[in-house]
Amino acid sequence: MTKRQQQVKPQILLGVTGGIAAYKAPEIVRRLVEGGAEVQVVMTRAAQEFIGAATLQAVSGRPVRLDLWDESAEAAMGHIELARWADQVIVAPATAHFIASYAAGFASDLLSTLCLATESRVTLAPAMNRAMWAHPAVQQNSATLKARGVRMLGPADGEQACGETGLGRMIEPAEIAEAVLSEPTWLAPQLLAGRRVVITAGPTREPIDPVRYITNRSSGKMGYAVAVAAAEAGAEVVLISGPVSLEAPAGVRRVMVETAEEMFLESQAAAEGADIFVGCAAVSDYRPPAAAAEKIKRSDEQIKLDLVRSPDTLAGIAAMPSGPFTVGFAAETEKVREHALRKLEKKRVDMIAANHVGPSRGFDRETNALQVFWSGGSVEIGEATKLSVARQLVVLIAERFTAAGRADGASQAAS
Repeated sequence: MTKRQQQVKPQILLGVTGGIAAYKAPEIVRRLVEGGAEVQVVMTRAAQEFIGAATLQAVSGRPVRLDLWDESAEAAMGHIELARWADQVIVAPATAHFIASYAAGFASDLLSTLCLATESRVTLAPAMNRAMWAHPAVQQNSATLKARGVRMLGPADGEQACGETGLGRMIEPAEIAEAVLSEPTWLAPQLLAGRRVVITAGPTREPIDPVRYITNRSSGKMGYAVAVAAAEAGAEVVLISGPVSLEAPAGVRRVMVETAEEMFLESQAAAEGADIFVGCAAVSDYRPPAAAAEKIKRSDEQIKLDLVRSPDTLAGIAAMPSGPFTVGFAAETEKVREHALRKLEKKRVDMIAANHVGPSRGFDRETNALQVFWSGGSVEIGEATKLSVARQLVVLIAERFTAAGRADGASQAAS
């Protein structure tokens, strides 16, 4: 077990930038400490115009770091040490200036430098005037950071210090602390270090003719979130993705496919020597036996479309000799537990993560909730953002992988 896995208290680095919402920083620290975290505060020069370092030192119990050029700290490369110390970095408030600097990759002060140097997850809580938040430059910078895996908490809609009302105020300290502490990110960085994980995501498309196909409503967001979480946990991740509009997660090797047959073949190839396989893709169960060479014209009142079964990617991986620890997903519209347990047994997988889908559930949403089953046990992951759910799932997968005696898995045997 690594030092980080033995760690009891999450180590949170709170960056405070120069916005009026900086006055809420002591409350954020207090709630994080009450939640069991160790908190190190780093302030920008502008932040010191709004709140004194002595206040934050008093509530955190640690000297506040202020300057990249602190000779006593930097003698030991303190900014790198801080970046490695933190299990999670949260910047609250995050001003428009800081967001732009971070998106551009500037390292002009201690906070921006350690945000670039850290390998842990970075979370921003934006706070600014409503017109500033709505500006295309700020929106583009925020989108850039999100695409790189940075989490944005807020901003909230409401009355602002300038007297205006709108979207731009920082979310409340209690919400920030809850979001930070509700995810076991401080456990993740070493849980899958040295492991190779293959994940499938998104829908498949089965062509009917050159312009039509059979597909489903999967956006791929859950599978991509699992890929992000597995990479955060130190794994070498291969993401086999159906057609989606999502960018490839940082540090993840993505293989794009379209049909169930392509998904099956790429998964089989990638699973050779893998430790863990997570089948999150919504693979078409049936497909036309062959696509029409030309577009089918509208003529008769009814047409008949024959379908044949597609290859079963998940069952195929689970049946591999000395194959990976296999996790399936089950999207169910009814009897979630019953169908999930049946799938667990029928496909002979190690775990099943099931969710309830339908109107206002599962698809086309930013949140999810899972019931996870394995032989002799189960656990529920409550509704949260898909990335939050994915992180909790990855911790659970790592625990079950070890409990199943797979610690000397395929990638080690192959090396």
